[in-house]
Amino acid sequence: MKTNSIGLLLFIAVFLGFTSCDSKRVYDTYKTLDNQSWNLDKKVQFSFNINDTLTKNNLFINVRNNNKYNFNNLFLITELNFPNGKKIVDTLEYQMADNSGKFLGNGFTEIKESKLFYKEHVVFPISGVYTLAISQAMRKNNQIDGIQNLEGITEVGFRIEKN
Repeated sequence: MKTNSIGLLLFIAVFLGFTSCDSKRVYDTYKTLDNQSWNLDKKVQFSFNINDTLTKNNLFINVRNNNKYNFNNLFLITELNFPNGKKIVDTLEYQMADNSGKFLGNGFTEIKESKLFYKEHVVFPISGVYTLAISQAMRKNNQIDGIQNLEGITEVGFRIEKN
């Protein structure tokens, strides 16, 4: 009987530890890309419901890449659509590797995860369903047309954290 009680207490402690570690999370999800490649015409979309119009939030774009990613940086175009039809479009650049080519993301395996700041201290002005669309905008050697299939990006995620 004593062993069962200790086991139950240990289970509860571990469960609470895992669930309380991410108390800042408002929204967090990933989309897996086909063939570990991001097509130029493929927008990765996230829809999320906002009820809190008072709290400041930090927004992150999360990118998982493998060793097939051949660039030090990443250019993205984001389109944040509000419930009332308003739209904010941004062009963003992120550094993905240092000068020696070592990826800056976290991870012990070939897959590296980068948590990239998108917007800080955001207060959503109205409640409702928002949509974020993210597309890659990589170019090679100053070409006008973008890279059709950006190899090495395995997943793209979006996260909202309470500030």
